[in-house]
Amino acid sequence: MDGGDWTHIIRFIAKEDHQVHLGQLVDPTRDAGKDSLDGEVGIKAYLVRGSIFDGRVVSTSLVYTVERLLSPVSAGECNYIRCLGLNYKDHAEEGGFPIPQVPVLFTKPRTALADPYPASLTIPKIAQDGSSDYEGELCAVIGRTGRDISEDDALDHVLGYTVSNDVSARKLQIMGGQWCFGKGLDGSCPLGPVLVSKTAIPDPQRLSIKTRYNSRVVQDGNTSNMIFTLRQQIAYLSRGTTLEAGSIILTGTPAGIGYFREPRVVLEDGGEVRVEIEGIGTLVNRVRYEED
Repeated sequence: MDGGDWTHIIRFIAKEDHQVHLGQLVDPTRDAGKDSLDGEVGIKAYLVRGSIFDGRVVSTSLVYTVERLLSPVSAGECNYIRCLGLNYKDHAEEGGFPIPQVPVLFTKPRTALADPYPASLTIPKIAQDGSSDYEGELCAVIGRTGRDISEDDALDHVLGYTVSNDVSARKLQIMGGQWCFGKGLDGSCPLGPVLVSKTAIPDPQRLSIKTRYNSRVVQDGNTSNMIFTLRQQIAYLSRGTTLEAGSIILTGTPAGIGYFREPRVVLEDGGEVRVEIEGIGTLVNRVRYEED
């Protein structure tokens, strides 16, 4: 029997053949990120043929078991990672910044993409300076190329939503006029594990977002508090610019980043970060300091 379109897609290595596949979660009500960490409940998925852009569930009788979860968007499918800074009012206020009048933009290279648990959040040697930080964010994946997109049409260009962590090396970020280097190190954009279709999330501006570091809640916000909505972001980013399918948009982070806490909170070797977004699930990574 044809399974139809996907709503909760994962990219994973299967226990059955140890190959990389796409799959629709058999039980989308469960949190695949937490299940992967706990290891008590096997994660099952219906096989999806094609790519994240055109894939369909082959059959509801063809089920695979997850051995390892991967980022739902591969580096080959991602052409550009666009990011917004200071896009939550409470985050701008905690840093003492004025509310931006236009979106504050920076980018990451696709080499920043990283997988969810059991993959590590790897901190390169250059960032092991006591300033590595977390930023839990809603991530939108563009599914249809467009240019000069109106706000009314903006969400028609979205493929789906997932969870991201804008890992930031604060000293590197602050020492230069541009943020891209300090926020674009290898592995600085963990993503996933589930990509949820826009049909399953009709309003991305009503989602709770919570970050935990070593079980402590450090960010507790809601996407309704964005300064620039996702519709506004897409319209702005596509002005005179082609926004290609496969583009990833990190939509900003709420208050509570480690750098503005007293005392400051730093990503330390062996720590654990969980970013949970309502209706999508939890991105989990354990921190590992890169060695020589």
